[in-house]
Amino acid sequence: MRNRVIIENVKPELDGGKFFIKRVVGEQVEVTADIFSDGHDTLRASLWYKHDGDKKWSEVFMKDLPNDIWTGSFTVTKKGFYQYKLEAWVDHLLNWLQGFRKKYEDGQAMGVELQIGAKLLRQTAKGYAKTKAKPLTDLAARLESDTYETAVDTVLDKAFAQLVHDFPMKQFQTEYDNNLQVRVGREKELFSTWYELFPRSASPDPERTGTFRDVAGLLPRLQEMGFDVLYLPPIHPIGELNRKGKNNAVTAQPGEPGSPWAIGSQDGGHKAIHSELGTLADFQYLIKEAQKFGLEIAMDIAFQCAPDHPWVKEHPDWFLWRPDGTIAYAENPPKKYQDIVPINFETEDWKNLWDELKSVLIYWCEQGIGIFRVDNPHTKPFRFWQWAIAAVQKEYPDTIFLSESFTRPKVMGQLAKGGFTQSYTYFTWRTTRKEMETYLTELTQTEMREYFRPNFWPNTPDILPYELMGADSNAFALRYALAATLSSNYGLYGPAYEFLENTGNDTTGKDEYFNSEKYEIRHYNWETRNRLTDLYTAINRIRKENKALQTTWNIHFTRTDNDLLMSYIKYSDDKSSVIWCIANFDTKFKQAGYVELPKKLLGIEGRVHLRVTDLLTNESYYWFNDWNYVELNPSKYPIHIFKVENS
Repeated sequence: MRNRVIIENVKPELDGGKFFIKRVVGEQVEVTADIFSDGHDTLRASLWYKHDGDKKWSEVFMKDLPNDIWTGSFTVTKKGFYQYKLEAWVDHLLNWLQGFRKKYEDGQAMGVELQIGAKLLRQTAKGYAKTKAKPLTDLAARLESDTYETAVDTVLDKAFAQLVHDFPMKQFQTEYDNNLQVRVGREKELFSTWYELFPRSASPDPERTGTFRDVAGLLPRLQEMGFDVLYLPPIHPIGELNRKGKNNAVTAQPGEPGSPWAIGSQDGGHKAIHSELGTLADFQYLIKEAQKFGLEIAMDIAFQCAPDHPWVKEHPDWFLWRPDGTIAYAENPPKKYQDIVPINFETEDWKNLWDELKSVLIYWCEQGIGIFRVDNPHTKPFRFWQWAIAAVQKEYPDTIFLSESFTRPKVMGQLAKGGFTQSYTYFTWRTTRKEMETYLTELTQTEMREYFRPNFWPNTPDILPYELMGADSNAFALRYALAATLSSNYGLYGPAYEFLENTGNDTTGKDEYFNSEKYEIRHYNWETRNRLTDLYTAINRIRKENKALQTTWNIHFTRTDNDLLMSYIKYSDDKSSVIWCIANFDTKFKQAGYVELPKKLLGIEGRVHLRVTDLLTNESYYWFNDWNYVELNPSKYPIHIFKVENS
């Protein structure tokens, strides 16, 4: 009960240590806490950290800031889990040294103080190994044996202060260890570029369905445009019973393919492949070919079933049944989704259900899949995902899980805390400068930064945003440029985007596509190159060449005198890479104005001028003033992506 120090308000700490925070190799973990004690004695505090594979802990002395706030940091250098904890104590040796200086400056006699100091040095030495403690005991002897003047000079010397700093006197420490953990993953968790397409629409021949081999033929195109993740909607057999038709029609016409998310038929379920797409060997070939082109295949996981999924017969208690003996379909009253039946996670056979679902994930990992986009995870229990993701990552540590959840903020947050590596966001519906700045500030400067990794998607097969309905290429270019520069993770439902599909479904009143590819097979001219594909290529190249764009956490919004112009700066930790983006939210007309040069942010206070080069146009400018003129014509480029250079 003699530990007098209080440690509280530790950050980052998620729900009292219930959940881990997230980093990738090379990132820092900055820890702050309120640390204080009774009285006026001098405190010290340490941040300790250890990788789970290491035997010894590493110690970082924390710095004290005003108002009893302390801070310390460490860099994670290996994948896996790190633990961290805090320790604080009253350091009587340091407290004595600070008092010694004050008393000396006041002209007081220091003889007794030297005796006290020698005693404290010996007490401190007991906390260290003999060889390490020798400088402390040697100093104690000198304070007792040297002349008064020499001993005083020794205490006042900088070397003495450094020794007291390096060898703190620890006793009655308060330790804060609430199971604080960091999961460290691979770089792609933080920096990835996704492209979504339906394999059945990949055929160059409009007379037949696309296959995995056809998708493999598109890999050079995706590599050329700079994507590194190819995401495929479900590749499993599609249910025959209650199959949906074009535009979500309740009844399918002969030959209509149905929705890939209505999974399972007599041909198999979640571990089977739709026969028209190819064989398992064809899929494995696609995975290996993608690697040759610098791409990974991301697979869709939708834990739901068509009514004729094998599980319905084999495990009827995994589903809900109505009093009339019929199976309960998915519903969102008054809508019914007759082609899908939800899984009943409250079944008494839940353990076997969980094991089977985990086995699905493990099965596809065994085939070479390292990325899963999970459909509607918010309709399944949080505890299931926490368990399943941890189990998969224990066997396959590099596995990435993207949460496709557009729902309430707390639900989305809980999924991220539970282990999802990346998350879909509200970016799709943030359409003004103010909305965007507010949202990015929330994502990057609140506790969300510790667990919620955003992945920005301007569109999905389910969502044609109102912003893009009836819009021209200017609007598509703007939304794409914002997604790719605001967030280090972004994705596109690709073909529909670059081919400027902009017709909404007027019958639903929702932000949905008319003639949605979810319910029909398309044929695209994959040889086409246009303004959008050129923009993909340019911006993806810029992202890969500039480290500042490879993280989301470093964004700083700066001032403009035109509300339609949004200015933001991103830079690497060492500021060797600095990118300044200025976006025009007006997709019809040219906008111009002045942007402030944030000299303090850039560390150029006192400088006369700055050189900026637009990486899209290769045009360079020298800015001499605190405010500088810019203009953007949306018919040319919706954004300046300036590389800031020393001049």
